[in-house]
Amino acid sequence: MMEKASIHKGHRERLKQRFLEEGLDNFTDVQVLELLLFYAIPQRDTNPIAHALLDYFGGLSQVLEAGVEELKKVPGISDHSATLLSLVTQIARYYQVDCAQRVECLTSLDACGAYLVPYFFGRSKETVFLLCLDAKCKVLCCREVGEGSVNSASISVRKIVETALGANATTVVLAHNHPSGVALPSEEDVQTTWRVAAALNAVEIHLADHIVVADGDYVSMAQSGYEIEKSQH
Repeated sequence: MMEKASIHKGHRERLKQRFLEEGLDNFTDVQVLELLLFYAIPQRDTNPIAHALLDYFGGLSQVLEAGVEELKKVPGISDHSATLLSLVTQIARYYQVDCAQRVECLTSLDACGAYLVPYFFGRSKETVFLLCLDAKCKVLCCREVGEGSVNSASISVRKIVETALGANATTVVLAHNHPSGVALPSEEDVQTTWRVAAALNAVEIHLADHIVVADGDYVSMAQSGYEIEKSQH
């Protein structure tokens, strides 16, 4: 038993040292999970657990996107380990958003799209954000205003208007994600855009765009020829 523990300890130190010297570029998915689990499971061989996670979920990204309760269904994964694994994607999103927020002014729709994409990293549910800008295109805030499908049941137009007014915005950009991986605006998205634009116009705030995000990319409805405001004819 002592000899086996010694082998595992040596393996841990070698893997850690390899990461410090080379980074993760040449690691396998199993080795990435092994290394991560070292910090939640100090006394066990994490290789079989890493294999079990990949077998259960199908890939590294699926493991890191899984919820805590689903992760705990895999033998060897405790609440502590599951929390650590689920934290990775959250931290990655937090980091990307923090990097995006270093840009103070967004003077084009492309800049707005690039700013908004990190907010949706790793999200498995449809989420709606509102980006608020002042008259000089300075970012005032970017707030979550809904979760679920973008329709009348899940998005509160009143909340959007209150958020924009509270930020003293003159222009806003609405954004939501399609976790299915297809960033094509639906007819429902178009109808919702018109409703939001009309409500914002009533308080003299301009809806510049509605951005749909999927798989790290986005479609700008304004740039793709969709009407942001409903025609009156």
